[in-house]
Amino acid sequence: MSRKIIGPFNRVEGDLEVEVEITDGIVTKAWVNSPLYRGFEQILQGKPPMDALTYTPRICGICSVSQSVACASALAEAQGVKPPTNGQLATNLVLACENLSDHLTHFYLFFMPDFARDAYQNKPWHNDIATRFRAQTGTATATMLKARAEFMHITGILAGKWPHTLSIQPGGTTTSASASDKIQLLGKLTSFREFLETEVFADTLENISQLTSDDNLKSWMESHPQSDFAQFLKVAEDLELDKLGKINAKFMSFGVYSVDDKPFLPQGIWSNGELSKLDTELIKEDISSSWMLSQNGAKHPYQGNTLPDPDQADGYSWCKAPRYNEQVIEVGALARQTIAEHPLALDLVKNSQSNVRNRVITRLLELARIIPEMENWVKHIKPDEPFQITAKLPDEAEGQGIIEAARGSLGHWIRIRNGRILNYQIIAPTTWNFSPRDKDDIAGALEQALIGTVVGEGGNDSVAVQHIVRSFDPCMVCTVH
Repeated sequence: MSRKIIGPFNRVEGDLEVEVEITDGIVTKAWVNSPLYRGFEQILQGKPPMDALTYTPRICGICSVSQSVACASALAEAQGVKPPTNGQLATNLVLACENLSDHLTHFYLFFMPDFARDAYQNKPWHNDIATRFRAQTGTATATMLKARAEFMHITGILAGKWPHTLSIQPGGTTTSASASDKIQLLGKLTSFREFLETEVFADTLENISQLTSDDNLKSWMESHPQSDFAQFLKVAEDLELDKLGKINAKFMSFGVYSVDDKPFLPQGIWSNGELSKLDTELIKEDISSSWMLSQNGAKHPYQGNTLPDPDQADGYSWCKAPRYNEQVIEVGALARQTIAEHPLALDLVKNSQSNVRNRVITRLLELARIIPEMENWVKHIKPDEPFQITAKLPDEAEGQGIIEAARGSLGHWIRIRNGRILNYQIIAPTTWNFSPRDKDDIAGALEQALIGTVVGEGGNDSVAVQHIVRSFDPCMVCTVH
């Protein structure tokens, strides 16, 4: 038996280390460390509540809109205000633009380049994958980046800039959309749809959305071999990625893209094949294995605090351990699509639970499902009606803002006293997925997913660990905000 620290990881937002215990070339235990502390929750204490709209987007440069929307939602609940329909539609469009851009970036720049490594040079598909996806030189890079840049113009039209827009407010959006803006927005979506239907899928988005089973997906792969999606599925089949990073996960979604209280992707909990209602009162953060000042038991975010203690004897990460009803939870696209009861996601989870392949498939499925919905949102914008309403913020209040970022469930909790922020707590998607052990020594989602991974004697063949880590697409700067 031996131990090995793997990391730092490239193509990951922020700092990450993974320590593994290896027996006979197989990972038997894992400890995931988020080694960089930042302290946004402490920065926010004592500030005017509306200042959070300026601070929280700067937690991250690649999912800043998600932080903005969660913050605005928490403040909206504290104010008791509901954005008008136009404001909801505009917010959905800006958030979806960021989330889908993230999915695209993950697939082309973070995940697929790993299969162009020399470790796979004897595989029959290696030359094709290397030509298409090798970092910086692959033929997909230029085309994808151009399509992504044009798609991000949607955020420019509706939010002024990206990242760190201030247009998203508790009562809606400060930037409205004119009739000519609607034409531009539909043009950007049409162009992006064309890229997806030509390069990513070589098929219509509607056909991808209508895939219903694993067998259906395999048949589709054989009939669309020229698509980038099919190339991934071919690699996944050969490397058995449906068996890699596998856990019997319990899923959570906070729900997202609501219009008049009807979310396109619903909230819920998925456990042991059953869907149940989400109760955010059951969310608590355990700091037993965190470098945090000890507190009396796990706390709900409204009661929790963030007091760093690098000398905490049992700590091995700056990440806290959030739990739902004391259970380890996985969040992300696979969780969202399972809880939305999409037939393909349900069949994938039924057949092979959560794994590297299924996590990536459902991210691409979201590209196909959400673009048509974005087109509908644009069409329903009414330029002559308001995009924002304003309301007075009480001196004493609290609010919860829960949404879905690209990587999964994101929550902001604010408590206001005497017109100032008394407490502000954030649980990011990677906090759920990369959490350390809790008081019962139960490992987090990634730590569980790494167990059983073949890494060779001494852990020298750790490319499989890279695939597992990247299937969750960690954002460590959000994790240790």
